[in-house]
Amino acid sequence: MPPDAAVTETEPEVILDIVFEDGLLYAAVRNISTRPAYRVSVGFDKGFTGLGGTQETSSLRLFRNIEFLAPQKEIRTLVDTASSYFARKQPKKLVADVRWRSSDGKRHSHTITHDLSIYEQVAYVTRKETHAGLAT
Repeated sequence: MPPDAAVTETEPEVILDIVFEDGLLYAAVRNISTRPAYRVSVGFDKGFTGLGGTQETSSLRLFRNIEFLAPQKEIRTLVDTASSYFARKQPKKLVADVRWRSSDGKRHSHTITHDLSIYEQVAYVTRKETHAGLAT
């Protein structure tokens, strides 16, 4: 790679990712950079529930304030089985407003849109073990 193409990472970068794994949906707050992020929060354009409708997932403390998110670290939570999430007519499109600060206090933010409908017809093989009390 030519020297002028090299990118020097000077600021943290945080994302909200939706992970589909073995028929389960997870929401993950990830610091994808090599710099720490501070006071991380995620706001959603609409509320959504998980764990069979028993948990208001979009309002978990996880999304309100993470004081420190180490470089290359993720914190994720199980949302629900994909079949339960879609059967309960939860939002298929989620817009997440991700905000954080760098070590010098500088504010950063961006908006990420996830279209969960891409997972609605994905085939998968279930495992016999349980996840957070949910049989898969």
